[in-house]
Amino acid sequence: MAQILDPLPPEQSRNILCCYVNATSKIQVARISNIPNWYFERVVFPGQRLVFEAPSEAQLEIHTGMMASAILSDKIPCDRLAINEISSYELETNSEKLEDPINKKPIVHSIKTKTGDTTKPLTIAGFASID
Repeated sequence: MAQILDPLPPEQSRNILCCYVNATSKIQVARISNIPNWYFERVVFPGQRLVFEAPSEAQLEIHTGMMASAILSDKIPCDRLAINEISSYELETNSEKLEDPINKKPIVHSIKTKTGDTTKPLTIAGFASID
């Protein structure tokens, strides 16, 4: 995954794909400051997911925004935020149905489609006034 704004330093050997989710109701700033010659800082809005690539030894600092200030609220090692990348082998489509080994039921169900006219006349209820 390419870092568009700040490329990773070339001397870093092992990079990992990471994901952080802002599960709070406040705006946060995610920052990595322990990697020399690299600047990484992103604003993460409430409920937003931040996916980024970082050296395995990087630490993500989470600064939670308050009025005109920010408080360092967490430091997370990036290897704890690592996600597995999907290989091209896993992306290949297979039309066979998979079976759940416990329930012995198909995991992928076939889609049942109904052909024909599915429209029905609209019935409107009338209101009467009684004097």
